[in-house]
Amino acid sequence: MNNIKVLIADDNSIIRDGLKLILDMEDNITVIGLASNGDEAFTLTKELKPDVILMDIRMPKCNGVIGTKKIYESYPNVKIIILSTFLEDDYIFEALKYGAKGYLLKDVESDNLAASIRTVVKGCVLIDPAVAAKIVNGLSSNKVPYPKKIAKLTLTARETEIVKLISNGNTNKEISKLLFISEGTVKNHITNILSKLYLKSRTQVAVYAKENNL
Repeated sequence: MNNIKVLIADDNSIIRDGLKLILDMEDNITVIGLASNGDEAFTLTKELKPDVILMDIRMPKCNGVIGTKKIYESYPNVKIIILSTFLEDDYIFEALKYGAKGYLLKDVESDNLAASIRTVVKGCVLIDPAVAAKIVNGLSSNKVPYPKKIAKLTLTARETEIVKLISNGNTNKEISKLLFISEGTVKNHITNILSKLYLKSRTQVAVYAKENNL
């Protein structure tokens, strides 16, 4: 097997360095870059062209789910493995939905981690047994998780303002006047908000605002 280039994205520097140390000991695996959030991972993917990305979930500025979505849309051949301490339905379903090829918990043995990297490079999807159980339960109950926690972290200050105004019943024209921006800019912001929150309408945005006390 050719040398596998790995990028690690985790906001904890100790974890990043520890993973690098472990993987650099493997014969055909080389860590080529370290990122502290999804945006940095996206930038480094463009520059370094890794084969595999180990992606944490909870990171500032751009979390692992959004980072996975951005990278997969631009670089679908890069294999992304979610490596998380969290066994939560929202994260599991959304990460896999947006292109992750694996979901492992951080207590995975070092040997298994290296083997997992080699497995996804071959084109397989690899899921931790505990995570697989969650997926089966979710499918059997037709559960469609709504990632409130993830979505809330991705909104900018201006987008949050617009969400609040939408929840108050303001039209695009009213919002543009209140925020001193054009209606076109308001529409662009709303398009971004709907995408980030995985919603389809202003009504759903208003409900989201109420549920999250915005």
